[in-house]
Amino acid sequence: MKVLVINAGSSSMKFQLFAMENEEVLAKGQFERLGSDAPNLIYKRPDGFKFEAVIPVKDHAEAVSRICEKLTDPEIGVIKSLGEISAVGHRVLHGGEKITAPMLITEEVKDVIRECFPLGPLHNPPNLAGIEACEKAMPGVPNVGVFDTQFHQTMAPEAYLYAIPYDYYKQYGIRKYGFHGTSHHYVTIATAEFLGISQDDTNIITCHLGNGCSMAAIKNGKVIDTTMGLTPLEGLMMGTRSGDMDPAAVLRLVELGSTAKEVDNILNKKSGLFGMGGIGTGDMRDMLAAADKGNEQAALAVKMFVRRIVKYIGSYYVLVGKPQAIVFTGGIGEFSFEIRKMVMDQLGALDIRIDEAANRECFGKSGVISTEDSAFKAIVMPTNEELMIARTTKQIVSK
Repeated sequence: MKVLVINAGSSSMKFQLFAMENEEVLAKGQFERLGSDAPNLIYKRPDGFKFEAVIPVKDHAEAVSRICEKLTDPEIGVIKSLGEISAVGHRVLHGGEKITAPMLITEEVKDVIRECFPLGPLHNPPNLAGIEACEKAMPGVPNVGVFDTQFHQTMAPEAYLYAIPYDYYKQYGIRKYGFHGTSHHYVTIATAEFLGISQDDTNIITCHLGNGCSMAAIKNGKVIDTTMGLTPLEGLMMGTRSGDMDPAAVLRLVELGSTAKEVDNILNKKSGLFGMGGIGTGDMRDMLAAADKGNEQAALAVKMFVRRIVKYIGSYYVLVGKPQAIVFTGGIGEFSFEIRKMVMDQLGALDIRIDEAANRECFGKSGVISTEDSAFKAIVMPTNEELMIARTTKQIVSK
């Protein structure tokens, strides 16, 4: 079975084609700058072949069509025809409360995705456009939606409700949903295998740290709390997102003359490391380099970033009840031994300490980075959201 995974954003479309017999990636790549005058297609094979070119496309449907042409190209393709693709799996941001599991795409499911446009205005519309583009390009091939929110739907009401008038939840669905669910789910399964325990017996704190950051408290293999909320803006400090802040600060920005749209742009795209660091980027690698050169503002931004993680680890430790492990994943979590050390150095009260040699060695690969005498483990576990979507898609269409 071959499964195509599509992750459609407002200005990009990522793809991977898997042979599910051995979970091999046959080809992958992405369209960048969709909607601009110069959309750029990158197409790669595992043998090192790479194609990159500006290819004018006007929408997601044309982008899917061009991707399909590359996959089936007689010279650079990896399949003879689209008929070899058994199913397409799609990352979808928001399913609200109506979708709590991966779903075969139907007209009813698409209606729910549309209903959630107000909850995910930057993601759900292009996610749906990617689905409809694949339906057009590959008629009759089943499409499966794998939702960012679904893994977090095991939270209890006391965890997901906000302390505002209850009618706002009942009428408008204003509550915590959580995101990065596919990553947290994959890492939970992978960590259980790494520790040699069943998922149902897994009690861990997962830290997905990248440009977007979120954490989850996992008890008996299920999410009992997570940092992101109604949208991906809540929780940890991120590359360009503010994370937690006093709602009155938002009101103050409006009083000072900013419109709601402008405030949304400030908090989502101009805050976080980007807004605090003052170096024109929200990339943690650049922030650490600037801090090392004596940039005090960049150093402060890094300290703020770490402090949020430490605070949530402390609270999630109590909720989970002495976890078996803290798990670092995502671009920063997997590759930044500096950030992992900064976090671990502040966890002495939990009786866990870092093995500095192991921490430096775990660069984008799984491993234990805590000392043997620690009360529980700190683990680096690379995530693979695309593979998780492919596995889930296979499960759904094989029923």
